[in-house]
Amino acid sequence: MTAFTFTQSGKTYTMTGTDFQLRVWRELRKIPRGQAITYAELARRSGRPRAARAAANACGANPLPVIVPCHRVIRGDGTLGGYSGVGGIKRKAQLLRREGYLK
Repeated sequence: MTAFTFTQSGKTYTMTGTDFQLRVWRELRKIPRGQAITYAELARRSGRPRAARAAANACGANPLPVIVPCHRVIRGDGTLGGYSGVGGIKRKAQLLRREGYLK
């Protein structure tokens, strides 16, 4: 396990996970508000293009699901997939609507 520390809105956060999880979580922070990418694209951006399922699992293990926006990742078929944050998939849809990705 390794750690990744970042500051957002004046608060410092430290996340601990595997090297791949940390790469995924760093990539999640780069997805602009109002946009979404697929789990396959997230895997590619994280250096393991054939690891979409592992990228999805890293999203599920994300301890800060709104701050590190895993809700901005969807399935390849365009459906929402899962969401490990409080409120589950309904909350994911709500966040994506608020950001303007979903109507």
